[in-house]
Amino acid sequence: MNRDDANPDDANPDDENPDDNGRDAPLLKRLFALEPRERSAVVWSFLYFFTLLCSYYLLRPIRDEMAILGGTENIRWLFLATFLSMLAVVPLFGYVTGRWPRARFLPWVNLFCAANLVVFYLAFASAGDNAVWVARAFFVWLSVFNLFVVSVFWSFMADLYDRDQAKRLFGIVAAGGSVGALTGPALTALLVAQIGYQQMLLISAALLTFTVVCILRLRSWAHAQPRHERAHTDEALGGGVLEGISLTLRRPYLTGVSAMMMLAVFAGTALYIFQAQFLEQAFADSNQRTRVFALVDLSVNVLALVAQGLVVGRVMRRFGLGITLALLPAVSIAGFLALAMTPVLGVVLALQVVRRAMNYGIAGPAKEVLFTVVSRAAKYKAKNFIDTVVYRGGDALSAQIIGGLQAAGAGLSAILAIVIGVCAAWLGVAFGLGRGYRTRYDRRLREERPITEAPT
Repeated sequence: MNRDDANPDDANPDDENPDDNGRDAPLLKRLFALEPRERSAVVWSFLYFFTLLCSYYLLRPIRDEMAILGGTENIRWLFLATFLSMLAVVPLFGYVTGRWPRARFLPWVNLFCAANLVVFYLAFASAGDNAVWVARAFFVWLSVFNLFVVSVFWSFMADLYDRDQAKRLFGIVAAGGSVGALTGPALTALLVAQIGYQQMLLISAALLTFTVVCILRLRSWAHAQPRHERAHTDEALGGGVLEGISLTLRRPYLTGVSAMMMLAVFAGTALYIFQAQFLEQAFADSNQRTRVFALVDLSVNVLALVAQGLVVGRVMRRFGLGITLALLPAVSIAGFLALAMTPVLGVVLALQVVRRAMNYGIAGPAKEVLFTVVSRAAKYKAKNFIDTVVYRGGDALSAQIIGGLQAAGAGLSAILAIVIGVCAAWLGVAFGLGRGYRTRYDRRLREERPITEAPT
């Protein structure tokens, strides 16, 4: 719901009567700054993200197995295929969003992805000697699916909630994803040995289908709000299929978001490579390395869940968006300096846990707030381009740069010096985006009409 002057006394008829929950409402407001009229929307948003990420994390271990089945020597080509697939999906998404309203195309997008999973289930069942090609196709599809549907989800959230609600509520909504990220792999570990990985595809498809229910309930909630407060749920975005790319390149604010993404991805990719190399030296046994990866993932998701539910909203309200965005690059600089002084596996793993937990729990929700003050076209088209093509392109480019430096004989200290420099640039961009957001926020408060285009 996009609005400038929301009245917290306007109750949503779909919500519970706050008088009937007098003991619950103050607690919710103290913990999460959650108004009674927002409860149903937050619950359905939480369930939407929970189900979405649960469906993905059910399949992530299977995707990694598919990479092995397709030949480890071909993994680099799978990443290239993933990036090229992103390039193909973005204009297609631009075409869809330009011609159909959100209320129509979002449910169909998720149903289409669920149908794809059923097709892959049938393909695996009948592949025979061609299973390797099905495995490769599944790896690429799931890698695209992950970034694409998460980006669409956050576009939906940025369109549904206003700026003040985003600051208060996005951490709670993001916590739904963290719970799903914990539940999905746990279900896979529990069930895959009994029913096989093919059946997990059907479970994931069923979860993805449930997201359609969440979307429809959120649409009903938005329609129940006073007319001047409603989100633009029934309007097509218009524009061309490549509008997301042109918006990103023409708007300095969106270009800044892309730059922050590229710099953050470079630091993350470098640390991922260091982690793999340190683990390879420390453990010869694959099962031991797998156990370490699992413990890292578990630690990250638990810490991220706490940060999303109890920390990020308070930090944004107390210190503002710029400082919130700057926390992760500042911590990254300190962590990489510690690694340069003490290059051991324990430091690498600790830095990985802290960085990823902060990324999911604080930096991620804060980044999504940046899109609450841009046009609807930017929320869907430019944001989707940034979250998919820019992200995957930055990931591929960063890996090539780090690998090239190591192949040329650069040592860990030299590469860390470059990474720290990148993090310093990231810190500066984060502060700049915080100021840009504040300018757009203040301008929008002064305007009586809804924003129709992001300022240049």
